[in-house]
Amino acid sequence: MSTNLRIVLAASEAVPYAKTGGLADVAGALPKALAKLGCDVSIIMPRYSNIKTGSLFIENLSVPFAYKTKNCSIWYEKQGDVPIYFVDIPEYFWRDSLYGHRDDAERFAYFSRAVLEFYRQLGQPIDVIHCNDWMTGLLPVYLRTNYTHDGFFAHTATILTIHNLAFHGMFGLDAVTYFGLGSYLMYGEKGLEFSNVASSLKGGILYSDAITTVSKRYAEEIQTPEYGFKMDSLLRQRRYSLIGILNGVDVEEWNPVIDKHIAANYSANDLSGKEICKRELLKRFGLPVDVKRPLIGVISRMTDQKGFDLIMKIMNRILETNASFVLLGSGSDSYERYFQALRDSRPDRVGVYFGFNNSLAHQIEAGCDIFLMPSSYEPCGLNQMYSLIYGTVPIVRATGGLDDTVINFDRVRMEGNGFKFYDYKAEQLLERIYEALIAYNEPEIWRRIILNGMTEDFSWDVSAKKYLDVYHTVKHHVGN
Repeated sequence: MSTNLRIVLAASEAVPYAKTGGLADVAGALPKALAKLGCDVSIIMPRYSNIKTGSLFIENLSVPFAYKTKNCSIWYEKQGDVPIYFVDIPEYFWRDSLYGHRDDAERFAYFSRAVLEFYRQLGQPIDVIHCNDWMTGLLPVYLRTNYTHDGFFAHTATILTIHNLAFHGMFGLDAVTYFGLGSYLMYGEKGLEFSNVASSLKGGILYSDAITTVSKRYAEEIQTPEYGFKMDSLLRQRRYSLIGILNGVDVEEWNPVIDKHIAANYSANDLSGKEICKRELLKRFGLPVDVKRPLIGVISRMTDQKGFDLIMKIMNRILETNASFVLLGSGSDSYERYFQALRDSRPDRVGVYFGFNNSLAHQIEAGCDIFLMPSSYEPCGLNQMYSLIYGTVPIVRATGGLDDTVINFDRVRMEGNGFKFYDYKAEQLLERIYEALIAYNEPEIWRRIILNGMTEDFSWDVSAKKYLDVYHTVKHHVGN
């Protein structure tokens, strides 16, 4: 199968330029893996005020929007073999945060339209535009309505990846025409109306040629009322075009063999460096340097979705074991206050760092023995995969990508790479922690669990091939 497809990945964020979550990791890493497979792939994203790199590529690009034309400029730079284009319009994207503004739907509707206008002007026909979350949900809508008779896009297919279904990109129905779409797109079978407003994400689900999510389990979950955020019926209608593909890991960034952030490098063949990493991590948090004591770590946004309500309920019982605990994250004030108070009362057993610190994240993955990720839902999750790669045994709730990647350890077969629980209950989480601590005290058992995780392949190479299959399928569909 020929792989020389021309792919455009359109996203609101991509590492290393802008990041709020896993979408940025995917947008930064997947194109590199696709380029290795022979694809002609480029990334396009907004140019936020913090992005100072690149050179001006187009000074004035005319974009039909808001009953007139609104000009933007396009900036350009290259990451390896992958060109990155930035849509620069200060009134929309020079803000103090990526999201959370009243006009978010308008900002990203403009971006979606600008993507199409830019590539048409560039003049190189595109095989597939890969859209991501609600922020580019209107792009397939524009393509299949405003550009339906435009010969340049006659053979262009679209896919939409849902990274988190919880966010819908809502806006008032009266804005449909303001965004340059026909009024017939408000209501009806192909309309954008959702709960008496319009939804950018609904548009993407309706008009994309295929939909992917970031794990097989999440693709199943979002078709149920429990996880579907009222989109489940629509997703069930499109179930034959809905595919779950697990996110990969950027193994140039997350790899204990070459990681520059950690105290010592190590591998599955020689784990001795992991103890050095643990020793240095304990020092970093001001904890007693006792490498025999199990060390439990968490790196997360501090929200209910990430299971912090469960962790709080059992925290004292965790500390009644012989374990120490370290946390890197930020979020709800109530959670931050609780863990700060816990740190103040138990400075010999608890370490906390509020905020984001990339180096410290690497050091926690390398230095901890156990990693907690008890999410109420988790489309994919990356930290559990980082943990497996770094020989840090994950304890997770069996949801989304956590369920796909973590396999309960079986003492009889000596198979499995971690521990997981099923019902969203603190007692079940605690039982798994107890089970892990028992295994920790049996060195040969613990080593087997570690090696089971470290010898798996979570690289983007595997996932990129699956995306390539989807691209060929939708391209064939549109081409015929």
